[in-house]
Amino acid sequence: MVAAASVVVAVGTATGMLNAFGDDGRGADAAHPQTTRSPLLESPPVTPTPSASAKPSVSASPSPSASASKEAGPSPSPKKTERKKTRTTAASAGLYRHPDSQVLEWVRAHPGDPRQDVIESRIADHPAAVWFADFTPDNITSRVRAVTAGAAAQGRVPVVVPYVIPDRDCGGYSEGGAPDLDAYDDWIDRFAAGLGSGEVIVVLEPDSVAQSECLSADDRADRFASLARAGRVMKDADPKARVYFDAGHSGWHAPAKQAQWLKQAGAASADSSDGIFSNVSNFHTTADEIDHDRAVLAALGGPASLGAVIDTSRNGNGAPPDGEWCDPDGRKIGRAPTLSTGMGRIDAYLWVKLPGESDGCKGSPGTFTPSYAYDLAR
Repeated sequence: MVAAASVVVAVGTATGMLNAFGDDGRGADAAHPQTTRSPLLESPPVTPTPSASAKPSVSASPSPSASASKEAGPSPSPKKTERKKTRTTAASAGLYRHPDSQVLEWVRAHPGDPRQDVIESRIADHPAAVWFADFTPDNITSRVRAVTAGAAAQGRVPVVVPYVIPDRDCGGYSEGGAPDLDAYDDWIDRFAAGLGSGEVIVVLEPDSVAQSECLSADDRADRFASLARAGRVMKDADPKARVYFDAGHSGWHAPAKQAQWLKQAGAASADSSDGIFSNVSNFHTTADEIDHDRAVLAALGGPASLGAVIDTSRNGNGAPPDGEWCDPDGRKIGRAPTLSTGMGRIDAYLWVKLPGESDGCKGSPGTFTPSYAYDLAR
């Protein structure tokens, strides 16, 4: 069974996640990436997207604003070798809930809605990842810094998702990203400059490894080199940053195959990696993901300190038997986000995709759909 992960391409909201993508030969039961938007800060005006009513978001794919003030990028050049840093210990504080998100906006705007209490207590009150899916080098440092500084002020750990790898989604629904790998390397330098000095979890480029089979061997090798570099740059910029690499999910590639690619992408090296992530925007059970991730880690090798984080946002009932990926019925929210899983080599359960943000079937792609959120939450 092949199932594509779940990348996200934020189209248009000021506070959302990202969304799913079409069939590209990965199997009829493929869980495709969808437009889901995690909590995000305001960014420059966005290019019009299918979600006409959505607001600008850092996870959107905006055109660079002419008025945006240019920030100096960090010193490392795109191909410079970074200094080695000692791997940090596990994050100790609680996870950060960004104050702006589509679900929070809905809760504030609908105090009398009979669904409000359930949606607020079971979804809006939980922390979720913040996506950066638009290639805007001029202000990416300040936007990342706004999130990490907000988290630091609360003594919390933010989860950030860089998502601008070139040839993103292999030209599918979430196509886009940086124009080339040199530009990507520069964007990563600027992204890393906003991490600050506190604890932060980086979910590095969903689907960038598991979906790489669409690339030629040379292009795949180049992508993996840039991903390895990205991990080194981030851990060099912030020694407390924890960087996780794409392990797909339990319904996709065999662990040995995934681990082989991950090793080429630097995921086995403590200089660039703290381990792997899986199930982003997908529905596979936590138990299946634990087994998958442990098998990938065993095949990957590297230090025993490498761990895994799992997206549990919509996996409470597991994946639908028919392989439906677009807002499938009968799903429910999974385990609450936490940094204390009690499971060996499983560092965290995260909500990378925010429950209630549509894949495009129960609502416009990437927009918060209260009926869908209520179905998941109740």
